[in-house]
Order: sequence, then structure tokens, then C-alpha cells
Amino acid sequence: MFIIPEFIRLPLTFDAQRLADEIAAFGENDWRPHPEGHPGNSALPLISVDGDPSNDDVRGAMLPTPHLGRCPYLRQVLAAFGAVWGRTRLMRIDGNAEATSHTDTNYYWTQHARVHVPVVTTAGVRFVCGDQSVHMRAGEAWIFDTWSAHNVINPDPSRRIHLVADTVGSAAFWELVDRGRAGAAASHVPYDALRLVPVVTEAVNHPVVMAPGEQSELAALVLAGAAEGAEKAALVGAIESFRRDWRAAWARFGESRDGWPLYQRLLQRLESSLEPLDGRIRLPNGVDAVAAAKSLLIRPAMQQQGQRRAARVRRFDRPVFIVCAPRSGSTLFFETLAQSPALWSVGGESHGIIEGIPALHPARRRFHSNRLEAADASPEIVEALERRFARHVVDRDGRRPPAGAARLRLLEKTPKNSLRVPFLAAAFPDALFVYLYRDMRDTISSMLDAWRSGKFVTYPHLPGWEGPPWSLLLTPGWRELAGKPLAEIVAAQWSAATRYLLDDLEQLAPERWCVSSYDALLADPQSEVERLSEFLDIDWDRVLAAPLPPSRATLTPPDREKWRRNAAELEIALPLVREVAQRARALFPETAARR
Repeated sequence: MFIIPEFIRLPLTFDAQRLADEIAAFGENDWRPHPEGHPGNSALPLISVDGDPSNDDVRGAMLPTPHLGRCPYLRQVLAAFGAVWGRTRLMRIDGNAEATSHTDTNYYWTQHARVHVPVVTTAGVRFVCGDQSVHMRAGEAWIFDTWSAHNVINPDPSRRIHLVADTVGSAAFWELVDRGRAGAAASHVPYDALRLVPVVTEAVNHPVVMAPGEQSELAALVLAGAAEGAEKAALVGAIESFRRDWRAAWARFGESRDGWPLYQRLLQRLESSLEPLDGRIRLPNGVDAVAAAKSLLIRPAMQQQGQRRAARVRRFDRPVFIVCAPRSGSTLFFETLAQSPALWSVGGESHGIIEGIPALHPARRRFHSNRLEAADASPEIVEALERRFARHVVDRDGRRPPAGAARLRLLEKTPKNSLRVPFLAAAFPDALFVYLYRDMRDTISSMLDAWRSGKFVTYPHLPGWEGPPWSLLLTPGWRELAGKPLAEIVAAQWSAATRYLLDDLEQLAPERWCVSSYDALLADPQSEVERLSEFLDIDWDRVLAAPLPPSRATLTPPDREKWRRNAAELEIALPLVREVAQRARALFPETAARR
């Protein structure tokens, strides 16, 4: 990141000895060679892509590595800056070695300030940036101009270790920078043994398709300081022509994949127009202008579909989604199937995981409904969704997967997903779906009980809704239910969820979905689970006996005649759903025969 002046000392200090003690607990095997191969340099990753210590990339969701989990004070140090953190490492330089002079022109580092907190150092160590140099004392905090050539020289025989953390900052962080630039006195941040702090990490650090405004900012950085002349005029002409067409393409397509072929052609055209200028224009930091343009304007301008999909495949393999209308017995079904040693889950429903992504919350869609289409599965959304699932999955014994685990078999059930099958099928092209059928009398009766209990309220302040607090899933057309009896509201919910679900499943290849029955599970759980295990290609190693224990979502003890308590309301509701109910029953004739 381009910063003036070259060095800024931030007004914070830390307990270097405490940091050194935490670092001393690591073994030599925890340290890795410098990713650029600089002799005498090594690193210990604290925050990396997906929390994988072996991943030195700067493209992807950043998460704490297991190393950072062992260092409570290092976490407190990072939290003290009030920033969102990207790649973060302990950087070690051997005695009588250096970092090697270089300039950071990669897109990632033009967007991130690099914070240094010296931990182990000696008076002779010098940090050089441009024409300036400083000694950063242990426990201090510094940022510097990474756009200029910089180096660290360690002339002493002992090793030097710094905490090196990249951040886009925050309002609080840049206020610290302004105070440091003004020479403010430093505040000390001691170790607090009773304080366990979260470390906030970045989920997004590269655009799907770069916005025109960002292109303009980066173009200005490339053009700044280049000597005037015919070469610079040609450089300006090529970049300006590219930017204008890029803005036009953006206005037409935005990040939509429909525009990707055009974006690719514009990038290829820019690269071709820059070729005659290669090596002929030098920027003030010594970097070739064409090389800088490729690093900032061409390579990061869009992420290829293959790059996104590869990241997704590494996390999950053939995830399993249980889909059904609310109160269909999905919790018992989920708790039973989750006993497979092959499956991982978040332990319950994932409302917060999915709707915690702002673009997927119905508020972003003026509370139309919980409906999500295939078009909603943008690469960025899919990556965020995978990352959120990966943070919470556990096996049947509640254990987290090991760091860097890949191709996990995810099991998920959330009744709102009855409206999201196209989205899930696009986000996870190898996903399998299990439609859980339950007789509509039992289901609708249970939905009535859920509304009345007040335990299943999903949108307590639904704009424009004056009825009882909205419970269960939000279906298209809910506004038309204003003033209707509760039985009609619930019947409309069940009908919409089931209709959308059946329509969407029938659009999938037959090998991607199957049907199960709540009654079949209750009658012979072992046979039903073994049948499903074969379809899902999962292991099963337990013996199940009827009756299964009640699920945690059960409101009242199971009873095949329980629906009769709501017989009066069902007389209103059932005629409204008869056509959809017949269609659903036809998918599982064995269940229909038993009823």
C-alpha cells in the first residue's frame, strides 16, 4: 500500500517478552520456508486461506490457523488494532541475513497495510524503505510504504522475529495511523490472562469482477510519476480506452457470468496494447509500468469460475440436503442420519449460516420470501456459504475436522430450503437431495401447534404483517394472507413449500434425489436408513430399533392420532392443499398405502 511518509509508528506498544515466550513454544517443524524462497527467511502462519498453515496464497477467505489458537496474547495484540486481518505470519530472519529488496505490486498488497510488531530483535537490525531506514524496537507497532522498494537487514548473529499482519484497516485503525503520523504518545497493551478475544478475519479480498471505480484508482497508481513523453501518452491511451469499455461492460453486466467473455476480451486487448511498451516506462519505485499494469489491472480484474469451483470442491464432496415442508419430522430424520460416521453437520439447522450472508437474507429482497434461485449462487456467495459451513461442522461425536480437511460429506436440513433447491443445486453441483414426505394432516397440524407455541417465530417484525408473529418459513405471496385465519396461513405455507419443492426436484437429474418417509423411518428405522445409505453412498455402522427417541424439536409426545386435536382447523386447511397433497403422496406410494 502506498503510504506517506515511508514509515509510521503506531501509538501502541506490547509486551515483547510475553510474545517471545508464546513464540518459543513452537517447534522448528512449525516454521516454513519463506514463500518466495529468500535465503535465511522463514515464516510461521497465523492467519491463512481457510486456516491452512500450508497455504501461502492471498486469494481466498482468511481464517486463524491452529498456531494462532495457541497464542492468547498474539490474539490480543491483533485485536488491539480494531482491524480486519488478512494473511498474518511470524516472520523470521536468520543472523547475518536479509529479507531481500523488493516492491509489492501485487493487487492484494496495494489494498492492505502491512503491520509490523517486532518481537525478537537487536539494535543493529534496520528496516529500509525507499531512501529511509529505521530500527523498529521490540514491542512497537509500525506500518510502511510497501509500494516502495523495501528490505530488512539483520547484521547480527541472532535471529530477528516480527509479527507481520496485513489489513485493509477500519475507521479505528486509520485513526491510529493518523495519530501515529502526528507523533501521538503510545498506549501500552498488556497481556490479560482473563481476556479471550476473537480475531476478525477477511472473507473477501479479491473482486469477482473489478468495479470501474477500483479500476480507476489502480490505474492512477500505475500512471503516477511516470515520465512524460510519447510512451506515457501511449500507456495512458491504452488504459483509458480499456477503462471506458470496462465501465460500459460493467453497466451492462455487473458481476454476472454473462459478461465474463466480454471482460476477458477487454483484458486480452489491454494486454496486447501494452506489449509494445514493455520495459520502456519505469515508475518512481523502479517497477516497470507494464508489469505494474498487469499486476493491478489485468490479473485481479476477474476471478475465473474454475478458481472458485476448485476452492469449493476442496471443502465438501456431495453434500446431502434433507428438504421438506416445516414440521415434517426432519429433525428426527436428521438426528438419525447424522449418526453415520461419514457425515458432518452443523449440529442443527443452518438458518443463521445461510441468512447471515446479507445477500441471502429476505430483507435484501424486501422480504419477498425465503426463495433463492440458481442465479443467487454467485461465486462469491458460494465461497462465503462454504466457509461458514466449514467453520461449524462436526462429526457424530461433536468433533471438529482436522485443519485443512477436504471433501467432507456435509449433512444439512433446514425447512426453508424447500424454497432454495435451485440455489443449492447450483452452489453445490454434486449435491444430493432427500425429500422427506409426511402426511399433510400430521404436518399441517404440527405447523398450527408451532405457530401457537411462539417457539418458532422467524421474523418477529415482518414489515407489513399485522397478524401473529411470523413463524416458520416465509413463502411467496405471504402478504395476501393478511387477515386470514391461522389455518389458511399454515395451509398456504405448506402448499407453497411443497409445490416449489416438487417442481424444483423434478428439474434435477433423477440420480440427484430420492424420497423418504417419516412413517417409514418410525416403522423400520434400520431398513430405511440402510436404503438411504446405499443411495447416498455413505457408511452405516449402528443398529436402530423402533421406536426412535423423540427429537429435540418435538412439542408433544408422538401420537399417530395427534392431528385430530386440530380437526376443526384441518377441515378448513385440507381442501386448500388437496391437489398438492395428492401429488406429494404419489412420490411415495408405500407411505400412501400405509395411511
